[in-house]
Amino acid sequence: QVQLVESGGGLVQPVGSLTLSCTASVIIFRFYAMGWYHQAPGKQRELVATINSRGSTNYADSAKGRFTISRDNSKNTVYLQMTGLKPEDTAIYYCNTNAGGIESWGQGTQVTISS
Repeated sequence: QVQLVESGGGLVQPVGSLTLSCTASVIIFRFYAMGWYHQAPGKQRELVATINSRGSTNYADSAKGRFTISRDNSKNTVYLQMTGLKPEDTAIYYCNTNAGGIESWGQGTQVTISS
C-alpha cells in the first residue's frame, strides 16, 4: 500500500484561499493517477478532482473554476489549490491513488471555512 500524507488544511474565511499538498511514498510516482476527495460531517466521501499520469484533470462541478489540481513528479506530490472558498467546502480532504492496483488513502486534512 502506498503511504499518502496530506498537509495544508486549516481555518479560513470566505472567500479565502488554501493550497493542500499530498506527498506519496510510491517509488514511480509519475506513472500513477492521483485524486482529491472530501468528506463533510454526516456525508459520504466524494470526488473533488483527479489528475492522471499525463496531467489530464477532472473536477467535480462544485470545484470547477475555483480549484486546481496539479502534480510535481520530482517531489512525489499532488496539490489542490483552492480559491473562492465557501462554507460548504468545509470537510476533511483526502488524497487518493490506486498505484499498483491497491487503493490508498491519506489520513486527511481538515479544511474549515467560516466567518
